[in-house]
Amino acid sequence: MARIGELPAEPARAGLRLNIAGGLWESLRIALTSLRANKLRTILTMLGIIIGVASVVALMAIGNGAQAAITSQISSIGSNILTIFPGQRGRGPGPGGANGPTQNLTLADAEALLKPGAVPSLAAVAPSFQGGAQVVAGSNNLQANVVGVTPSYATVRNLVLSRGDFITEVQMRGQRSVAVLGSNVASDLFGLASPVGRSVRIQGQTFQVIGVLEAKGGGGFGSIDDQLFVPLSVAQRKLFGARNLDTASPRISSISIQVANADQMTAASDEISAILRQRHRLKADGSEDDFSVFNQADVLSSLNQITSVLTAFLGAIAGISLLVGGIGVMNIMLVSVTERTKEIGLRKAVGARRRDILQQFLIEALTVSLLGGIVGLLLGALISFIVKLTGLITPVVTPGAMLLALGFSMAIGLFFGIYPARRAARLRPIEALRYE
Repeated sequence: MARIGELPAEPARAGLRLNIAGGLWESLRIALTSLRANKLRTILTMLGIIIGVASVVALMAIGNGAQAAITSQISSIGSNILTIFPGQRGRGPGPGGANGPTQNLTLADAEALLKPGAVPSLAAVAPSFQGGAQVVAGSNNLQANVVGVTPSYATVRNLVLSRGDFITEVQMRGQRSVAVLGSNVASDLFGLASPVGRSVRIQGQTFQVIGVLEAKGGGGFGSIDDQLFVPLSVAQRKLFGARNLDTASPRISSISIQVANADQMTAASDEISAILRQRHRLKADGSEDDFSVFNQADVLSSLNQITSVLTAFLGAIAGISLLVGGIGVMNIMLVSVTERTKEIGLRKAVGARRRDILQQFLIEALTVSLLGGIVGLLLGALISFIVKLTGLITPVVTPGAMLLALGFSMAIGLFFGIYPARRAARLRPIEALRYE
């Protein structure tokens, strides 16, 4: 029970909370009034924050979009894929580097992996041989990457046909001159017309189009959409010549392997390496390997790490413009303190505390940063949308990036607003009132 003449504790705390809330609201009202009184200066002050936030949002969205595109393209092939290439990683096409002897992959190598019990976790093997060639259809022609494949290639690489059929075992063994077109190759050669049943000329030889693949997306060298597929035997013997001087088995460019379970990728890779070392008469420790086994999951992980670092780097570069905007906030706040010296002296003379003055100018700095941050978010989203319309990349604007940019802009406003606010709070009332 409270003694006579004492106020109960709870009403006293409630009154203190109301007083604090009222003080904050009054400081916010004064801050907004001051900003409205100097509209042009306020807009110019916010411009640095707007540009900084917009840059952070747009660049991080573009980085996230690039990461999503790469991930989607690789994942569409499958995360349980191993690919064998001739040559050791980081060296030339042989154990001695570019000048050393070369042991090429052969069709017999791929067949050895298919033997019962050789690689228990193996689900499918797809050897391929490729080269560049001029492809002509009527008056249209282009330079395309022609890939000789087996029927299992469509299964291993998860290819889906939009029209027609894929290459069959009969066509491969009979060395039939048939072709399956990637979506970009089909549109470049035939436009909107259906290519199935029509003819194309590759290296001067006529091929009948039997199918067209669905678009996979992505671009650049190696995209499925920009490739043309023919039977492996045709590519080796009719188009490019894959004769091997060392063995009777023809050369191949790579071997794509589908593993039954993604958890068995490492074991399968080790088993495949052991078989190829034995066939090529190489040391068991791998020091002389003349081939490289690439794990699709490892490639995806590495690319994700690279794009994540790149996205963070782009965000950091954009953050520099936010720092410049923060310097602009501090500069304008210092000018504001100088202009309102008499006002500060008058407020102190009628009872305003140092904390009240500090609070007022900090709220002004935070208000400028918040308004600039909101406008910057909208501008960054607009830039991302415009980039998306170009079709080059699909930016991904994430809530995390937006909150990060807005929070950073608020932190910048608070940091660069402290010095002007403290300077205003330390002014002596008499000196401030005498200021001219």
